[in-house]
Amino acid sequence: MHNDKPSTTVPRALGGGPVDKRSTTVPRAFGGGPMDNSALVLLRGGGDLATGVALRLHRAGLKLVITELAQPLAVRRTVSFAETVYEGQHSVEGVTARLVKPEQSRQVSAVLEANEIPVFIDPNADILTSSQFSIVIDARLLKVPPQPLPADIPLHIGLGPGFHAGINCHAVIETRRSHTLGRVYWNGATQPDSGQPEGDRRRVLRAPGDGILMGHKRIGEHCESGELIAEIQSETPALASRPGASVENRKSEIASPLSGVLRGLIHDGLHVTKGLKIGDVDPRDDPSACFLVSDKALAIGGGVLEAILTREEIREKLFHHKGLH
Repeated sequence: MHNDKPSTTVPRALGGGPVDKRSTTVPRAFGGGPMDNSALVLLRGGGDLATGVALRLHRAGLKLVITELAQPLAVRRTVSFAETVYEGQHSVEGVTARLVKPEQSRQVSAVLEANEIPVFIDPNADILTSSQFSIVIDARLLKVPPQPLPADIPLHIGLGPGFHAGINCHAVIETRRSHTLGRVYWNGATQPDSGQPEGDRRRVLRAPGDGILMGHKRIGEHCESGELIAEIQSETPALASRPGASVENRKSEIASPLSGVLRGLIHDGLHVTKGLKIGDVDPRDDPSACFLVSDKALAIGGGVLEAILTREEIREKLFHHKGLH
């Protein structure tokens, strides 16, 4: 939990202070033009829960931009817009996200006009220093208090543990399965991180050691208990104390802990660390579920949409150009 004491005024880190008077046209980084940039939403993170949020907002008519890591570690890749970083474009439930590289930033307007979602590699949200957004949604699920944003934002929404409404964000959305899943809190924090996976703990696959992941099964394929799913190839210096020591390659096998469908597996070739979640086996054994965002993701997305529409001034910015205010 954040240690800062809340004040009776909105902290500048949360978007307090004077109204932003910057241009309402698309900034030079986005190629200029007549689009009202104050209607854009910045979504930090493209994992499966973040993608559920993106789908909710996109289908409601909001325009958004996603920022991600250079090497995302999303497990449910089939339903994660983070996969766009590796593939160039990726579609989830009929909605397409497209990677925009720094030298292609002027194409953002065209991507939005094509009813697609632009994805930037921008872990620190540096885009906020050059482009105006009315809403920032932090869906990275870091589970620790985030670093302050580099700019004042009218509405900053955080997902799950690490966020405290009124201190390091304006609103926080509950992400833990319970009767409060998807609820919006304008004061206080969500339930703390339990440190344990939901449901059958055996379903979660973790790296047994450091190394490079090599997958042997594809998401959506059936796995029998004990069947090989992936390997971790590690490089261990042999006899390192001797001059000219060789390097010994070792592989650690990751077998399915139960019978079911492989629901998720992080991207091949990534370096992983011991204990990192790298996969998920679903004992319900329904391959179609591997290509649908979860009920949990959609519930969280609904909470985010509620938080956005609760603020009248935000509604005005989002919808005034459509005549919906």
